[in-house]
Amino acid sequence: MQTKDSVKLTINPLAVFNDNYIWVIACENNKAVYVVDPGDGEAVIEYLTNNNLSLAGVLITHHHNDHTGGVTKLIEHAQTSVEIYGPEKEGINGVNKPISNQKSILLKAFNLSAEVIQLPGHTLGHIGYLIDSNLFCGDTLFSGGCGRIFEGTAEQMHESLSRLSQLPADTQVYCAHEYTLDNLKFALAVEPSNLNLQDYYSLCLNKRQQRIATIPSSIAIERNINPFLRCNIDTVASSVNQHFGTNNSDPQQVFTLLRQWKDNF
Repeated sequence: MQTKDSVKLTINPLAVFNDNYIWVIACENNKAVYVVDPGDGEAVIEYLTNNNLSLAGVLITHHHNDHTGGVTKLIEHAQTSVEIYGPEKEGINGVNKPISNQKSILLKAFNLSAEVIQLPGHTLGHIGYLIDSNLFCGDTLFSGGCGRIFEGTAEQMHESLSRLSQLPADTQVYCAHEYTLDNLKFALAVEPSNLNLQDYYSLCLNKRQQRIATIPSSIAIERNINPFLRCNIDTVASSVNQHFGTNNSDPQQVFTLLRQWKDNF
């Protein structure tokens, strides 16, 4: 839960499919909520009904169906007009508030501004939303890892991750998948002597054994344990060079090889 002036937000996960999270953003003393990347409309409708809530809007990060598949059903369910935000260039069905180059949007039901961050890499039009120190980053940054590069380039993904790593340390990271343990196993192969990483793996393993979400993480945590944010660190570059038999020190080149390594891990 985050606060900003008189606004108090509560963010809850809906676990759907094998490992997706739909994030429900609520505001104190307000029965309207926003949801992020609703791949499953029925799960959202059930949550709204059980908690006597209404849907004010939807925030979409990119076009993949596990993030957008529930939009049509939510529009049909809503009794009033719903704000559907998403990247304009990805042509997502149901989006009535397309985002092109806007730096921010207004969440009318909360009277709260959300910063829009361009994050090409996983897809070309991928965006993120920063709401009161809470980052909704879809499939760009995961805890301990990053998204696969399906449409963009390694350079774009590296730039997007670098942009996120520069956010304030206390920024809460709400990614869209529970990939943390698998990501950390790879991270430990890259940096086996990273004590912060060892401790974080133990913490996350304990959470998953209790079926507790490992998300949110934070930018501070990710800077210390996520190899994809640490391509400028000697231990990461050395490990990559040893794995590939190369001699790269440029963070961009290290990132490109690191992503290749993870793809085949």
